[in-house]
Amino acid sequence: MTHADIRVEKGLADPEEVAAITAVLLARAAARPTAPTHHPRPRAAWRRLEREGGFRAPHSWH
Repeated sequence: MTHADIRVEKGLADPEEVAAITAVLLARAAARPTAPTHHPRPRAAWRRLEREGGFRAPHSWH
């Protein structure tokens, strides 16, 4: 008996079906990953009042 790398958990799969899914998985694993498209979120122009310091100079305003 040989050890299988892929096992069918539910249902019955023909050897051709197992070969097809193996080919798809190997092709996806061999594909070069694309660069992540990370778009940093813009910083808000306003501040939360609970994070502000308690004292403001008399000549400053918001």
